[in-house]
This record gives sequence, C-alpha cells and structure tokens, in this order.
Amino acid sequence: MAVQDLTPQLRTRLSRVERSVGWFVILATVLLLGGFGYYVYHTAKRKGWFLIKIPYHTYVRDAAGLHVGDTVRLMGFDVGQVTRIEGTPAGKNNWFNENNYNVFVQFEIIEPYYGYVWTDSKVRVGTGDFLGKRVIEVTKGTAGEPSVQPIIPGSPIRVLNKDPKKTNDYVLLSTQLQGPWIQAEESPALMFRLEQIANRVEEALPGVFNLTNQLGGIISNTASLTANLNNTVVQTRPLMSNLLAITSILTNGNGSLGDWLIPTNVNLQLQQTLASANSTLATADTNITVLATSLNQTLLNLANITSNLNAQVQTNDQILSQVSHTVVQADDLMQGLKRHWLLRSAFKGKGTNNPPQAPRPVPLKAGKH
Repeated sequence: MAVQDLTPQLRTRLSRVERSVGWFVILATVLLLGGFGYYVYHTAKRKGWFLIKIPYHTYVRDAAGLHVGDTVRLMGFDVGQVTRIEGTPAGKNNWFNENNYNVFVQFEIIEPYYGYVWTDSKVRVGTGDFLGKRVIEVTKGTAGEPSVQPIIPGSPIRVLNKDPKKTNDYVLLSTQLQGPWIQAEESPALMFRLEQIANRVEEALPGVFNLTNQLGGIISNTASLTANLNNTVVQTRPLMSNLLAITSILTNGNGSLGDWLIPTNVNLQLQQTLASANSTLATADTNITVLATSLNQTLLNLANITSNLNAQVQTNDQILSQVSHTVVQADDLMQGLKRHWLLRSAFKGKGTNNPPQAPRPVPLKAGKH
C-alpha cells in the first residue's frame, strides 16, 4: 500500500515514528563515535602516541626470547617497547664478531623516562618466564652525560652520537635514526640454562652410578666388618671378665695391689724376716760399739805405756836406741789401727777451730858409746 493511500491520521503517526527512529540512529551513532574516540584517546595515552619517543639500540648475542613489541622497563615502569630486531652483518674480522654482537635490537623510550638514561646506563636482558621469554630492562644512569639534550619546544631533538668514543657529542635525531647506543648485559634464557644443567646432570650420571656401586661395595664390606667385630667381641668376653675382676681387686681399698701381688702368708714371713734382720743389726751395732770402746781404752793404755817407756828411755840413754825403735813401731801400729776400716770410728775426735798441728819429729837413734 502506498503512502498516498493512507489516511491523514496514519500518515501523521508514521512520520512521528520515522523521526523517532532517525533521532535514535543519530544518537546511537554519536555515542558509538564518542566511545570509539574515548578508546582511541586512552589507548594512545597508554601507549604514548602523543608523547615524545627517543629511539635507542643495543647488541646482544642471540634473539632467543625477544620479539618486536615487547615492553621495555625502567625502574619498574613500562617505558617503551621493542621496535626492531635483526641480525648484524656477517663476516670475519669485523667489529660485531669481535665483540660477539650478533643481533641488533632497537627500542623506544617515551618521555619523561628517557631523561633517566645516561651514558653509564645498561641494558639488562634477563629471563622473563619459564618458557624462554626474555625481557629488556634499562638501568638508571648515575654518572656521565644525559643521552638526550633538554628539549626546547619548537627546536629539533639532539641525542648523543652512537659512537661510544664520542660521549659528549650530540647530533640531530633526524641524522641518527637508530638512536644512542647502550651496552647490554645479557644472561642466557632460562630454557637454555636448564638444558645446560640437564646436560651436565646427564654427563654426571655415570659417575653417580659408579659412586652408588662403590657405596654398595662399601656397605657390604661394612656389614662383613661388623659381623667379624661381633665375633671378636664374643671371643673377648672372657678377657673382659678377667679385666673386670682385676680392676675390682685393684679398687678394693688401700693396698689392694700389694695384697694381690704378695699373699698374706708371704707378707707375714717378710715382716718376721725384716724384724729379725733389724734385731740382728741392732745387736751387731751394739757389739761393734762395745768393741770399739774397749779397743780405744786398750790403745789409750798402750799410749800411756809408750809414753812411760819414752820417759824411761830419755832418762836412761843406755836403752835409748832399743826403746826408740820400739816406740816407732808402736806408733806405726797405732796409726795403722786408726786407719783400719773396722776401728776407724773409735778414734773420731771432736772437731776444733785450732789450726792443724805440725807432725811430731821422729827421735833420732842414739849412738853406741
């Protein structure tokens, strides 16, 4: 049915519906465009589309675990992403091979974080997860020169020369699209390290097996040794019993060792023998003393006799020669008796402080008349 065939009331109602649908479509389109714009704005803000980005580059040994678009971190913040990964020029005797720089990695750092990157900053390529992924982290600089000159609005951006020998030489970023060079500190991927550990363990397994075999032999030898020691202990039990008995005797009081070595009857006989010997020695000492005293008295009497004879000889010169000879012999006898070992103690005189007397002159023999 055509619109012209409708009644005026229906045509009025239909036009109201069309206007409502049109306004709904327009409102929905505006909301859709607003939401899309809001999403684009926040995405751009999050990814730094409206911020200044400074490119940097480094060299690593291999690209395992690295991908374009990976996040670059600085002081724990996401400050950029990897933009380019490719191999370095191949060939011998070039700068890349000499320094083991096999892979070129370029990344961008957004403002204001590039202000923390100085000439002493490092790129740490470390393990990211257990699947072999690696992450790039830039360390904060503490000495040297900033990698980017302070940016003045409307002025071109100047960065450090990529030549590491010219650390203070700033050039235009438009002439150095690779950006400043940062030295990398690279650690191998976790899977590679685990593979190396597994290889080492596999190489060490034969030695471990040999060690276990040796330990088995040692354990068997130890079991045999303990069995032999058990037999030895069983055989030495009587000896231990005897030693225990001996020690009990030795620790049974004072003189236990003497009682054990010298029985009671032998000890009694030894005491009787020693008592008899002591009595005999006392008696012998008494007899020797009496004998020495008697001999001393006899010698004194003999001395008196010889003195009397000497006096008589001096008065009677007729018998002077005979008496003098007799006196000399008697004196020699007396001196010999004094030097005898048995009678020496009987002639001990009292010590004095007087000087020794001169020897008595021997009288001359009288001549014959």
